[in-house]
Amino acid sequence: MTPKRKRLWLVVGSLAVLGFAATLVLTALNDNIVFFYSPTQIAEKQIPPERRFRMGGLVEAGSVKKSADGQVTSFRVTDTHKTVDVVYRGLLPDLFREGQGVVAEGSLGADGVFVAREVLAKHDENYMPPEVAKAIKEAGQWKEGK
Repeated sequence: MTPKRKRLWLVVGSLAVLGFAATLVLTALNDNIVFFYSPTQIAEKQIPPERRFRMGGLVEAGSVKKSADGQVTSFRVTDTHKTVDVVYRGLLPDLFREGQGVVAEGSLGADGVFVAREVLAKHDENYMPPEVAKAIKEAGQWKEGK
């Protein structure tokens, strides 16, 4: 085998190993990718049940209900166009309240109710998660100074 042919096989082999490594990394990362959707995007897209994603919007006024034992909380998240029902088991953040921005991570159940595994609330009166702010601006309900 000539030196030129040896180099060619070395380059081809190196590219194959690199391609295999890239495939392994992308496959591993695919399980950890979490997408963000607003309630309107959830209504428009066919998101398969049990697919983990983040949803954000405003907690609808008058929608927060706690179970008798206080462990399960249900509420609705809206982007002023569409609304999604949410169920969460656990302690909510201290800053969680109606009319405030919230981001919930979880999945849609077969009945269309979002089952949250984690609920994040804004941390002060001037901050709103960028995804939530964008969804509210797109809905035309953004008020400056909030």
